[in-house]
This record gives sequence, structure tokens and C-alpha cells, in this order.
Amino acid sequence: MAGQLLRTLGHAHVVNAFRPAAARQCAYHRIAKLQPNSHNPSRIIWRRPASTCRFVVQASQSSTSTAAEAAPAGDKAHHEGQDLPMGSLTYTPPKTMRKFLTSLKLFLSPFWRKFKKGSVLVIELDGDIPEQRGGRFAPPLSVPQLKEALLKAAYDPRIRGIHLKIGSVSAGWAKLQELRRSLDFFRTSGKFSIATMNRGGEKEYFLCCGCEEIYIPPTANLTLKGFMVAGTFLRGVLEKVGIEPQVKRIGKYKSAGDQLLLKDMSEPQREQLTALLEDIYEGFTSTISKDRNKTVEEVEAMLNEGIFDMQKYVDGGWVTGLKYEDEVMDDLKKRTGGKADKLRSVSLKKYGKTSPSAFGLTGRKTIAIVRSSGAIVGGEGGIGGTGSVITAGAFIKQLRSLAKDKSVKAVVLRVDSPGGDALASDLMWREIRQLAAKKPVVASMGDVAASGGYYMAMGASKIVAEPLTITGSIGVVTGKFNLEELYRRVQYSKVVISKGKYAELNGDTRSFTPEEEDLFDRSAEFAYASFRDKAAESRGMPKEELQQHAQGRVWSGKRALQNGLIDGLGGIDRAIGIAKQAAGIDQNKKVRLLEVSKAKSSPFGLLSALALGGAMATGEQSSMHNLASMLLAGQLQKAAFQNGVTSNGATMAVMPDIQVEGVGSLSAAQASGVDSSRPDDLSSILQRLL
Repeated sequence: MAGQLLRTLGHAHVVNAFRPAAARQCAYHRIAKLQPNSHNPSRIIWRRPASTCRFVVQASQSSTSTAAEAAPAGDKAHHEGQDLPMGSLTYTPPKTMRKFLTSLKLFLSPFWRKFKKGSVLVIELDGDIPEQRGGRFAPPLSVPQLKEALLKAAYDPRIRGIHLKIGSVSAGWAKLQELRRSLDFFRTSGKFSIATMNRGGEKEYFLCCGCEEIYIPPTANLTLKGFMVAGTFLRGVLEKVGIEPQVKRIGKYKSAGDQLLLKDMSEPQREQLTALLEDIYEGFTSTISKDRNKTVEEVEAMLNEGIFDMQKYVDGGWVTGLKYEDEVMDDLKKRTGGKADKLRSVSLKKYGKTSPSAFGLTGRKTIAIVRSSGAIVGGEGGIGGTGSVITAGAFIKQLRSLAKDKSVKAVVLRVDSPGGDALASDLMWREIRQLAAKKPVVASMGDVAASGGYYMAMGASKIVAEPLTITGSIGVVTGKFNLEELYRRVQYSKVVISKGKYAELNGDTRSFTPEEEDLFDRSAEFAYASFRDKAAESRGMPKEELQQHAQGRVWSGKRALQNGLIDGLGGIDRAIGIAKQAAGIDQNKKVRLLEVSKAKSSPFGLLSALALGGAMATGEQSSMHNLASMLLAGQLQKAAFQNGVTSNGATMAVMPDIQVEGVGSLSAAQASGVDSSRPDDLSSILQRLL
């Protein structure tokens, strides 16, 4: 049947993307020799049932579809995603009818959504920028809300410009690249953009450079000195308190384990961290050089100068001028409408109530976006990645619901996770593959999609990442703490009665027996082989080739593309463009984006945070002795999670504890917590020891 169809089409272009890799390879070998070289302007799509090998026949419409799509993913390692649509945001001035409809919808909107024409949109960025939209009581500072606001503002006739007020930003470089792309889009509308900040470093300045003008006060604290990466090591501390880590990590670069086993950085870890540092440095200097019309060498010279006099930033063309906040406000009053003594402005929170449909930015066909952020943990409860953790049960429930929803034409999976529980990662990978057999699934990586996070993403039909996304870390780590010496020092007695050769395998009262250690090692090797082989299957790559890029190594998105671990560079907009192509939706057509995930928040949560802050302040009067033990206990608990030490002996697919300019596995560590209710909790034991 396939041969008849190809002969009928004549010069059809065969595309084997958007299906599980096993089917992709099967289809490739069946049809590769039948593929002609020329193109047909027609467009026909045909799919075989998901239970067998299936492929897509699609005539080439543009340069975004090339013969490279017919090759297995392993053969496309260096194609750098040219065969995929860019999905980039392109500003198109609205036509007369669109302007009329927009004006009519804005006029008919409820009064609480209205504001004066000629206003400036004020966006205050300070602290964390989460992946999911917040609830009713959460600030409107999530990535999707910020991107939507900038998209709407570009077309909104009431908005004359934006004022970006930058505080201390807590976000990774990939997330900043995503936001910068939206800022660049807004600037193409021709409206003004101003950024201000009182203090900041490289990340804050990186965001500011997305605006046309940058102002800082004369006494600002703008510190641009360069970049660093770091790894932490606790072996010396553990020896001091009598804790023996027994950790098995598979992979030359799987340094999640070094934190407990070593006192210094290993050469493999130094190698991968140096590569990440180079990519961050190159990404920053190249971007700033384009923003400020400088050479890369000039940016490097500025970083090495160690500037502390803010006037030098102005003289060098790195900022527009030195102005206090009131001077900036006076300038904005002149640029906006209204009275000379009053600034016309609208806050991000109020502007969020304006629907994108008012500007014709939505369509009839739906693409769902599933955002999974946080550490991957076992269990069936939770909220599927809409908070600080990702649980398999809730995540799978979301995907199965989307599989049944006929209105959803494709799914974009946004992954921002350093990994975690290997079993939960595998269950979610399987469900993503099942969904991808029914409708296109495209993965978009955030700041971190490593180890278990990559495990999830590799189940998608295509993977897109930012150049500075931290990904890879295909490896596993598992282990336990032997607390025998610690218990002896604090005179803590724990008697264990067991029956079964391996019943005390994960016990903390003694070290492994030779038989237990052998079983421990073999189980870790088995888990790694399973992860690696499924990665090879998902990427359509031979196991031997995948092994070269696995071994627990962490890659930047740019290097992951070169190694064939992802399919293209870009943000969620490109992922949406690829999903549209896979679903047969014209790239110029608008779609409805259905945000499936939403972070839960409540006023009680805010009150709890305030109460915690008060307790911490009051606690300053408590014993420094107890505080030190609590801090050390917290570090050990976090290290335990990051290095695969769990109470149930579960194998972990988690990235190492590295801090890359604010991006690391801290979010994963936070999921472990410290249970002070347990009599043998490390905090209570260490209080007695210290």
C-alpha cells in the first residue's frame, strides 16, 4: 500500500518525523530507497495505525522541510534543526479591519479591564520567575504570563511602550533567553522600551539589554565581572561526624555522588563544568555585543575592567544614562498621554486580564501546553509538576486526558527538571510515547532538563532547547548512608532484626556485605543500561553512539544539538511551530494555546511564608549550636536526595549538585526536606553531636 501511494504521488517528499523512534526507523528502512529528490507543491498526509510502523507523506512547502527529515535522528546530529520550522515570533502590523475589530472588543470589554490610551506597561521583575501560571493569589510573574503580556502589548493600541523594572532576578539562562526573545519581538513593533535597575549582575543586565534604553541611578550597584560554576563536596564533613556514604553512580561524568564521595572536584566533572562555563560566557558576550553594537572583544574587556564608577558604563555605551527613578518617571510622562504631572500606566497584573483574542492572537485549533517543573518524585499524588515536584500519577492523568480530547491537535511538553526518581521518570516516558503515537508531542526544555528531566523529554517526537539549557546527564545514581559510627558517637542505639539475605540492604546501621555490594552494583548497572538503551531508541541512535554522549555527562543545549540529543534550538514558540507543522496546521495560522498546568497558591500559603519569616527572625536569639546542626542536617538531606541516597533504596536519575550561575539541582534537593518528627532524623542526631 505504501509503495502504491508513493508511485501515485510521484514526487512526494517523505517525512518520518513525529512518531516513536522504533516506528521511525522501521518506516525509514521501508521507504528510503523510494524517495525521489524533487519536490511536489501539493501536500498530502497519510498515517498508518499507531500499532504498526507509520510514517507521514508530506510534500515540501518550504525550506523548513528537507530530505533530512527522512533519516533517523542519529543521522541528523549535525543538521542543527534546519529541517524544522523556526516558529519565531514575527510582528505583522495589523490591517484596517483587524484594527477596527480590536478597537471594538476593547470598547466592549468590562470597565475593570480598561485603562487609558497612551499608557506604559510597567513590568516589575524581582525574584523567582516560575514556569507555571500562578493561581489567583500569586503574582503575575510566570514565564507564560510575561510572554503573553509582551505579545499583546505589541499589538495593543493603548500601549505606547513598556517600562521594565529589574530587581534581583532568580532564573536560569535558558529562561532569560526565552524572555529576551519576547522583548526583541516587542521592540519590532516600534514602541519604546525602557529598563531600569538599582543593582544587579550579569543576569539582570542581560534582561535589561532586551530594551532599547537602560537607565541606572548614579549610585547604582551594577557589577559585571564574569561567570563562575561551582561544585560542593561534603566528604570531609561526613568523616568528621562519622557518616560513611556508600554511593554507586554509573557513568564517567555522573558526578552526582562525587559530592558525598570526594573532597575535591574530579577531572571529568571539571571538564563538563568548564564546557558549560564556556558556553554561558560565549552566549552572554555574543548577545550583549549585538545588543550594544559592540564587538565580543569589547564586551570581554568591559567584564575584565572591574567597573565600579557607573559613569564609565555610560561613557562606554553599556547603559543609556544615569537617572534616578523620579527622572525616569518625568521622562515617561512626556512620552505618554494625559496630564504632565501624572503618568499613564498599567500594571502587569491588571493587563493580564486583557484577552489575547482582542488582538486576533488566538485561533480555532488547539495546542495544549503541559508544564512540568521541579524534582521528579515517586508516589501517585501531587499535582503533576505544577508545584515544586513532578509526580508520575498526576502527570500521566493529564496526558491521558489530552489523548482523549479530540479538540487538542498537538501537545507541547515544557520540561524544567533536574530529574529525580528513576521509576517515575520511566513511567512518564512511557506515557509520553503512548500519547505521541496518537498526536504530535514536542518537548521544550527550560532552564534544566537533565537526567530524569531528559528522560521525560526524550519520549516526545521532537525536542527543542535553548542554547544555554542544561540537559543530558543520562545516568543513574543510588546509595545509602552508613550511620554506624555516628550512632556510636552520640550513643544512639538502633537494633535491627531481619530475615532474608538482602533484607538489610538499605539499612543504615552497618556497611554492605560483599554479597550486598555486588547486588547493589549490578542493580545500578541494570538501571543505567535501561536508561541509555531507551534514550538510544527514542533518539533513533545506535546504543554505541548514544553511549558516547551519555555516561552521566551534562551538556548545554547547544552541545546537545551537536550530539543529536535534541532536534533544534529555540524556546517554546519554536516548539509550538514544530507542533503546528506536525499537526498539519499552517505556520501563519493562529492557534489556541491551552495551558494545562497551573501552580496552586492560596492566601494561607502567603501567610505561612510570612509566619516562617517571622520565626526565622525570632530564631536569631536561639542557640547558634542548634542552628549550625540544622544547617548541616539540611545540607546532608539535600545531598542525600541529589546523590541517590533514599530511605527505600530507589534508583535516582538526577543531575549532579552543580551551581551554574543560579541554575543547579537545588530544586530537586528541596523536594527531600527534613522530617524533624523522625527520632533518627539527621537534624536531631547532629544537634547531639555538635
